[in-house]
Amino acid sequence: MFKYDYLVVGSGLFGSIFAYEANKKGKKVLAIDKRPNIAGNIYTQEIEGINVHMYGAHIFHTNMKHVWEYINQFAEFNRFTNSPVANYHGELYSLPFNMYTFNKMWGVVTPEEATAKIEEQKRKAGIVTPKNLEEQAISLVGIDIYEKLIKGYTEKQWGRSCRELPAFIIQRLPVRLTFDNNYFNALYQGIPIGGYTDIVANMLQGIEVQLNVDYLKNKESLDKIAEKIIYTGPVDAYFGYKLGALEYRSVRFENEVLNKPNFQGNAVMNYTDKETSWTRIIEHKWFEFGKDKEGSDLPKTVISREYSSEWTVGDEPYYPVNDAKNSNLYTEYKALAEKESKVIFGGRLGEYKYYDMDAVIDNALKLAVKELM
Repeated sequence: MFKYDYLVVGSGLFGSIFAYEANKKGKKVLAIDKRPNIAGNIYTQEIEGINVHMYGAHIFHTNMKHVWEYINQFAEFNRFTNSPVANYHGELYSLPFNMYTFNKMWGVVTPEEATAKIEEQKRKAGIVTPKNLEEQAISLVGIDIYEKLIKGYTEKQWGRSCRELPAFIIQRLPVRLTFDNNYFNALYQGIPIGGYTDIVANMLQGIEVQLNVDYLKNKESLDKIAEKIIYTGPVDAYFGYKLGALEYRSVRFENEVLNKPNFQGNAVMNYTDKETSWTRIIEHKWFEFGKDKEGSDLPKTVISREYSSEWTVGDEPYYPVNDAKNSNLYTEYKALAEKESKVIFGGRLGEYKYYDMDAVIDNALKLAVKELM
């Protein structure tokens, strides 16, 4: 006899949704997390009355109506629209790349002129079938935009030459021949009022949660208390890196409270030149339209500078490096994972895949239907 039906390792979005659904079905669930807080990388903390995204900006967006309706059970969302700005040595450009970007870069006015300019630069580069990220980017937006607004940022983000990165990484980059500044092609978009931590807290209400618990360090004893385990940690760490470590990019954040009401006038500003050491600056209050907490004597703002770095064992893994070498290695780990009879691997780290939040929710719900039906 086991004390719990399910042990959920990790209280991020994937684990918390499964825990909620299992609990709803009358299953006894224990959720654990090695961090001192719930919510994984969507954890938000109030600082000076501002909900700060402690592990990087998370902007919810989806075209899946069932996902939008599901997540709205746990929080009310505002109408925030992501419209980042690119900063190249003080020159500011619209992201996504659209007619504002093309006009400032080339002085073109019509969509036809912008298309002609991109095609001219693509022909000049001699690209027929893009073989890497650099060629894919030039084929999408031309040489000038690639050199100013993509190359430096991407190489800082990934720590590799754009010629060494696969083309598919840049294929989801929005390029528009309109004046639409909405970065995401998503019908539903927003930020939860009160922050993401409240969403997870609502999901885990009535479920036993233990924090500061490292599953892998206590695996032998924890495996004995539950009939099944939902594991959302790194798949290679689960197996002690015995086939070698999968590669990730990590991110370091520098948070700063400023005694001014407005630092950059926008939630997200990307620094696209290679000389600036950070990749972007997030000004968190603009996720909630710059509103200061009622009763605040001195309007303040909180900014976060993000620095991308190579991951080593012990660092926080953020972005899987899904190149051929790592994809092949993950295939080997996946084969091992499928042999684990009582463990189900899920989420960004468990499946070694970059997931947007809506895909995490959708996958967690599919697992819950399959596992709990």
